[in-house]
Amino acid sequence: MTTAPSTSGHSDVTDDSAPAGFRRGFHNLPQQHPLRAGGTVDAPLLQALTARKPSRRPVWFMRQAGRSLPEYRAAREGNAMLDACLTPDLAAEITLQPVRRHNVDAGIFFSDIVVPLRLAGVGVEIVPGKGPVLDTPVRTAADVAALPEIDDAALEPIREAVALTVAELGSTPLIGFAGAPFTVAAYMVEGGPSRDHLLPRTMMHADPDTWEALADWAARASGAFLRAQVMAGASAVQLFDSWAGSLSVSDYLDHVVGHSATALSAVADTPVPRIHFGTGTGELLGAMRDAGAEAVGVDHRIPLQEANRRLGGRTVVQGNIDPALLPAPRSVLYRHVDEVLRGGALAPGHVVNLGHGVPPHTDPDVLTDLVEYIHQNPAGTTG
Repeated sequence: MTTAPSTSGHSDVTDDSAPAGFRRGFHNLPQQHPLRAGGTVDAPLLQALTARKPSRRPVWFMRQAGRSLPEYRAAREGNAMLDACLTPDLAAEITLQPVRRHNVDAGIFFSDIVVPLRLAGVGVEIVPGKGPVLDTPVRTAADVAALPEIDDAALEPIREAVALTVAELGSTPLIGFAGAPFTVAAYMVEGGPSRDHLLPRTMMHADPDTWEALADWAARASGAFLRAQVMAGASAVQLFDSWAGSLSVSDYLDHVVGHSATALSAVADTPVPRIHFGTGTGELLGAMRDAGAEAVGVDHRIPLQEANRRLGGRTVVQGNIDPALLPAPRSVLYRHVDEVLRGGALAPGHVVNLGHGVPPHTDPDVLTDLVEYIHQNPAGTTG
């Protein structure tokens, strides 16, 4: 991790002076923003996300800040999950921990998809061993109409946490985080985790007006959450649609993609690259890209070369090491990683990641060694 560079003497990056791959809105960022001041504009992650040739194949891991790290468990001791997310110095410290330990090419802001609900005043807790649980599910038009909007002042702990994190990361970019509208709304309708997301899928057809209103509320909340992080210093963002794989293509196109587009459009006036990720979404990759993403995250279920084909060979991809292989013998894991690297090399840009999050039982040394392997073997040992 590098120390924060001074912006004194930096020439302001503008739309006209920006590297190829950036096309919009440097002037819409605060002057001290790491992209506008030039601190992260040429980081490997940003080079890959803007289809430039990076100095090394960038790698970061979803859920890299979490239960696999003993320092995370120590930091979280006595702190409920949502309280930790909304305590700026603690959220910043947890975000920084895997960057220090693993030498990954980005931090991912420590948060949860239901944090915007808490900020809006919706009753929700993360129950250990279960996940997010709402005090009252949202299932009727009246329920949706009663939902409060996020007051801008409520986002101040997020802005403070991002600013603290960015100051420590220096030239290492921070990725902003938000849940996609379908996944957020699915939790709200179900009232908690679900295996099949039957209730929100039913609402789309049985009560489409209520679904549209709820998904629009979730899109505005996620968009505001993303924008707060960007304006405080995030250099890229990722929209997580964890449950979109439960949808048919027609349901996604008819009832979901427009709301994801609304969330992503919240930062469309800035040069910050947008990553759109879902699990089980191999049939949805093109639509997810067209919602307004510069890069599409691919889970472990299809090879990157197939994802690149489905995306027409014109979209940056992210992924897609199978998390199940992390405990495997190194020779097995690295052979799989070589395949991922070769597949990713076919796309205009490739950010190495897992096909989903780091499992909690993962040996941290495996991740540290994996980052080093990827940095030293950017095309794979046999590539």
